[in-house]
Amino acid sequence: MKLTIILTSTRPGRAGKAVADWFHAHARANPAGFDITFADLQDINLPLLDEPNHPAMQQYEHEHTRRWSKIVDDSDAFIFVLPEYNYTPPSSFVNALDYLYKEWNYKPAGFVSYGGISGGIRSVETAKHMLNTLEMVPVKQQVMIPMVADHLENGTFTPTAIHEKSAQTLLETLARWASALKTMH
Repeated sequence: MKLTIILTSTRPGRAGKAVADWFHAHARANPAGFDITFADLQDINLPLLDEPNHPAMQQYEHEHTRRWSKIVDDSDAFIFVLPEYNYTPPSSFVNALDYLYKEWNYKPAGFVSYGGISGGIRSVETAKHMLNTLEMVPVKQQVMIPMVADHLENGTFTPTAIHEKSAQTLLETLARWASALKTMH
């Protein structure tokens, strides 16, 4: 099974890169049965949705959409590294979801969220509703990182024991869901 970790923030100076690097390394060291891949929305560089056809038709006119479609379609599960901007997920996350439909269907997803005092929890709650409309299964378990700046030094995220434990619980739970849902996609 393939797990794709998706860094959703594209903002200059983003804290998400350090968080995603930590989680990616953790997942590679503790894969829970997954082949681990990584996608950075900043590198994928999707413009605001520019496909004229509804995504359910899968009639993509642009190469960037075809590349994104392949990444998502080839994946069995996802971890979104998600910040909280104004109580919601970043527009880059929403845009990346909106580009596709069938490629997301019947796949589980989890979150590594970060932010200020809330640790991105409000962003995740909004994101889960969005995933449900794509026929995805957002899992309850997550890694929540409040006051993320307190864990950053020289571009490196230093996790606490609870971050490490939450990360492993998330991976193991996601593997169970991915295995159960594999026959549906």
